[in-house]
Amino acid sequence: SADRLSDNVTIETAEFTQRDLDVPADSIYGEENTGSGPLAPALGDQWRSALGGSSSGSANAVDLEEVTAAAVTLGDLVQEQVSFANFTPGERLVASELADWLDDTGYMRGECDDIADRLGTTPEVVEAVLRRCQAFDPAGIFARSLSECLALQCARRNRLDPAMQAMLDRLDLLARRDFVSLQKLCGVDQSDILDMVAEIRALDPKPGAAFSTGVADIVVPDVSVRAKPDGSWAVELNPDTLPRVLINQTYYSEVSKAANEKEREFLSECLQNASWLTRSLDQRARTILKVAAEIVKQQDAFLVHGVQHLRPINLKTVADAIEMHESTVSRVTSNKYMSTPRGVFELKYFFTAAIQATGDGDTHSSEAVRDRIRRMIDGETADGVLSDDAIVEALKASGIDIARRTIAKYRDAMNIPSSVQRRREKKALVAAGR
Repeated sequence: SADRLSDNVTIETAEFTQRDLDVPADSIYGEENTGSGPLAPALGDQWRSALGGSSSGSANAVDLEEVTAAAVTLGDLVQEQVSFANFTPGERLVASELADWLDDTGYMRGECDDIADRLGTTPEVVEAVLRRCQAFDPAGIFARSLSECLALQCARRNRLDPAMQAMLDRLDLLARRDFVSLQKLCGVDQSDILDMVAEIRALDPKPGAAFSTGVADIVVPDVSVRAKPDGSWAVELNPDTLPRVLINQTYYSEVSKAANEKEREFLSECLQNASWLTRSLDQRARTILKVAAEIVKQQDAFLVHGVQHLRPINLKTVADAIEMHESTVSRVTSNKYMSTPRGVFELKYFFTAAIQATGDGDTHSSEAVRDRIRRMIDGETADGVLSDDAIVEALKASGIDIARRTIAKYRDAMNIPSSVQRRREKKALVAAGR
C-alpha cells in the first residue's frame, strides 16, 4: 500500500507489518519435526539449519567454503616471527613481553627500563631485542614515535640518508609545510625536498592498523529513497533491518489445553506482552518511515541538485511538521541511515545549522557553506590563494553572511591548511615544474 505525504513524497509501506514483524508458526517449526510432540523439533535439524544445510539433507550438505577463517591479528603475526627468530630463551621472553606492549597501530608503548626491571634484566638487553624486533614485518612496527616509525620504513627501503633523517627529526616543520626551513636544515634543493616529501607521504604512519582486531561494520540503510517516473520520491523501509518477532499461536493453543487456571493466566500475560511488543515494533517502523519521509520532503532540492542545495533544518522543524516530540525525532534518527540517489547518509546528516543570508535572503545550510568553501579552495592557483578574509567577502557577495572565525573553524574541520601554508606549497610545486 502507499500513503501520499505530499505531492512530491510517497510513503511505500509494502505491508511490512504482516510480512516482516510476524511470522507464521510453521516457519518456526517445519513439517519434518520428528519429536515426541508437535513442538519438539529434531536436534539434528536445528544444527543443520544453523550451519546453513537443509533439514532434509545430510550433514555433508554444509558448504565449508562459506565458513570464514579467523582473521590474522597483529599479535599472531608478531608471535610467529618471534618464534622463528634466532633468539635465546631469555631474548625470546623479552621479545614476547615487548609484543604485549604493542598497541593496535603497531607502536611499542612500554618503557625499556620498566620492562627490564620486570624481567630481571638490563635496559641494554631490552633495547637490543627491541632493535631486532623492529626488523619484523610490517615495516615500521615496534617504533616508539612517528619519527622512528617512518625512519624504520625508510631504512627498509634503503632511503634513510642524513638528509632524510634530518627531515624526520623535524616533522613539525613538515606539518607546517615550511619547505624553506627544511631545505636549509637538510642541505638540499627544492626539487629534492619535494621528492623527499613524496617519499614520506608514501609511508604508513600506522603499520599495525591493517591487522586491527576490530571489524568494520557494513552500513545497511534503514530507509531507501528512489525517484518515481512522475518526478516524486518514494520512501520505503528496508525490511531486512526490521526486527523479527515470532508469535507461535499453535504453541499457545497446545500448551493452554493442558494448563490449569493459574498457568493459563501466565500464558495469557505472555501472549499479551508479545502482542504489545509486536505493536510497538510496528509503531516504531511507522515512525521511522514518517520522519524519513518528512526529511525527504524538506530536502527535495538536495536530492535533485546536490549538497549546495541542502536546507538548514533542525529537529524541531521535522517534529512540528509530523506532530511529534523533538526527543522522539532525535531518538528515531540516531544511527539510522538513508539510501538516496546521491549516496547513503545518516539521518542526522540532514540536520544542519543555519548560516544567515545577507539582506532578506533565505538562510544557508552549514554543510552547503563548507562545500562551497572547499570548492573555492580547490580552484586556487599559486598566484590566487584566497585568505579567510577573501573567502568571507566572496561568500557575502553570493548572499552568505559569515564571520571570519567561522571560516577558519570550517577550514580546520576539513583539514585544509591556512592560506600562507597553501601559498608556500603551491609555489614550491610550481618551482619544481609540477
